[in-house]
Amino acid sequence: MGKGGKYAILLGVGIVLLMMANLAMGSVSIPVSAVWQILSGHADAHPSWSFILWEARLPQALTALLSGSALAVCGLLLQTAFRNPLAGTSILGINSGAGLGVAVVMLCLGGSFTAGSFSLSGFLAVLLGAFAGAMSVMALILFFSTLIRSSVMLLITGMMVGYLASSVVSLLNFSATAEGVQSYMVWGMGHFGGVSLQQMPAYASVILLGLAGTFLLIKPLNALLLGERYAENLGVRVRRVRHALLVVTGLLTAVTTAFCGPVLFLDLAVPHLARMLLGTANHRTLLPLTALTGGGVALFCNLLCVPPVQFGLIPLNAVTPLIGAPVVIYVIIAQYRSGGFR
Repeated sequence: MGKGGKYAILLGVGIVLLMMANLAMGSVSIPVSAVWQILSGHADAHPSWSFILWEARLPQALTALLSGSALAVCGLLLQTAFRNPLAGTSILGINSGAGLGVAVVMLCLGGSFTAGSFSLSGFLAVLLGAFAGAMSVMALILFFSTLIRSSVMLLITGMMVGYLASSVVSLLNFSATAEGVQSYMVWGMGHFGGVSLQQMPAYASVILLGLAGTFLLIKPLNALLLGERYAENLGVRVRRVRHALLVVTGLLTAVTTAFCGPVLFLDLAVPHLARMLLGTANHRTLLPLTALTGGGVALFCNLLCVPPVQFGLIPLNAVTPLIGAPVVIYVIIAQYRSGGFR
C-alpha cells in the first residue's frame, strides 16, 4: 500500500471520529452510545436528544464535511490552473459576489424578495441573493476569460471584480439600518448550520455532482503543472479546460457560500496541507485526498465552534484562520526561500 492509501485510511478513520465528536459534543452532551442508538432508530427514551441530533447536529456535521471538501477542491483547482499558490475562490471574487447579493437582499430589500406574485423572505431570500450574486460574478469571469488569454491577468481581473463588489457592499452598509448591518455581519461570519435535514439531499447532490466533475479534469490539470504550452502540445485545450474549471468551482463556491456564508481559508490552506502530507502534485492522488482533508478540517473547525459549555456559538470565520493562516504563512516563507516570490 502506498503513501496515498495509508493517508486515505487515516483520514477516513479521523473523519469518522470527528463525525461522532460533532454529534456527541455541544452545549448538551450526548453519550456516544446514545448517539448510535438514535441513529439506529432505537432511542425512544430521550426525545430531546433525538431532536437535537436529527434537526441540528447531523445536518450540520454533514454540511461541514461536504462544504469543506468542496472548498478545498476548488482551491486546489484554482492554484493549479493559475499556477499561483495563493489562488482561491475569494481571489476570483465569487465570495464577494455572494456577499453583494446578500447585502442587496438584507440592506436594500429589507430581507425579502418580491417579483410579481412571487415572494421570498428570511433565509430563502438570503439564499437566493447569495446564489444569484455568486453566479453573476462567475458569469462575468467566464466572459472575461473569453477575452483574456493569460491566466495571471484573468486572476487579477477576478480580484478587481471582487474589490468592486466589496466596494458596493460598503456603500450599502453606509446607508443601511443598524439592524440590517448587524444581520449582514452575522451572515458574513460563516456557519455550517444553514442546511436542514430536509434540504440535505438536494445540497449533497449538487456538491457531489460538482466534485465528480472535478475528477474529469485530473488529466489536463496534471498537464498544466508543466505549463500551458506543454499542455497544448499534449493536445489539451487550455481555454476549454479553464472554462470548465471556472464553471465547476463557481457552482461549488456559489452553493456553499449561499448556505454557509463566506468560509475563509479552507480553500486556500487545505490544498497546501494535503501537498505537504502527501509529498506529491499528482492530481490522481492529490485531488481525492484534498477533498477528504478539507472535510476533516471543516469538521474539526465546526467542533471548535460549539464549546461544551453555555458560551454560545463561536463564529466559523473566527476559527478557520487559526488553522489556515499558519499554513499560508509557511507556504509564503517556503516559496520566498525557493525564489518563487522574488
